[in-house]
Amino acid sequence: QVQLEESGGGSVQAGGSLRLSCAVSGSTFRSMAWFRQAPGKEREGVACSDSLDRASYPDSVKGRFTISRDRTNNVLYLQMNSLKPEDTAMYYCAADLHAIFCYLVPSYFPNWGQGTQVTVSS
Repeated sequence: QVQLEESGGGSVQAGGSLRLSCAVSGSTFRSMAWFRQAPGKEREGVACSDSLDRASYPDSVKGRFTISRDRTNNVLYLQMNSLKPEDTAMYYCAADLHAIFCYLVPSYFPNWGQGTQVTVSS
C-alpha cells in the first residue's frame, strides 16, 4: 500500500525556517512535489523534483525553499527559509510512480499525503 506521511510543520516567526519531511512507503516514485493550500485558496505547487532530481519552483518561493530527496530512505524534504506570513498554509507532498518530468499541477499527481500545517506569524 502506497503511503505518504508529512511531518515537520509548526509555528514560526517571519524570517524563520522549517524543514518538512515526507516519508514514503510502499513504492518508489519518479517525480515528487510539495504543494500548499491556504484557507479559501486553491492548492498551489511550491517545489517539484523530477526523476533526475531536477528541481523547479515558482517565483514566490524561489531562493527560499529547497526540495531534496533521500532515495536510500525514501524521504522527500522541503527546506523553507526566510518564511513569510503568506507562506502560512497546509503543506502536502505528492508523488507519481511513472512521470519522468515534474509539473506543479495538482491533477498531475495521483498520490498525496494528509498534510502538515505551517503557520508563520509576523
